[in-house]
Amino acid sequence: MADVHTKEQRSFNMSKVRSSNTKPEVKLRKALFAERFRYSLHNKKLPGKPDIVLRKYKTIIQVNGCFWHGHEGCRYFIIPKTRTEFWTHKITGTANRDKINNKKLTDLGWKVITVWECDLKTDKFEETLLEVFEQIKNES
Repeated sequence: MADVHTKEQRSFNMSKVRSSNTKPEVKLRKALFAERFRYSLHNKKLPGKPDIVLRKYKTIIQVNGCFWHGHEGCRYFIIPKTRTEFWTHKITGTANRDKINNKKLTDLGWKVITVWECDLKTDKFEETLLEVFEQIKNES
């Protein structure tokens, strides 16, 4: 099956995909700030350059896109029908890198919270926020 876009259109579309400051990430950051959590962003000194770093709580929050990070069982994670092998390899590599970086962070004493893009959709947003706030404040 051929791509429905020209090579130029596909290249333009992919150039607009962000790795940081995504809509779900910004939405979560605004909610954290409103609850008086203070954080830093994309700390290059930490493994994987985490999305949100809450030093006071020694906590990292990773906001993962369901497609790009391979959220199993999620309706937003569907392997494309074209170039399936390429996408499977790419997404599997991202998921493996996530595991390695999360292990490095926990070994350094950080608590890692992963929030999926689908959990920040309007219907689940409040519930997800309450869970995140609870996990941040939980000492264990």
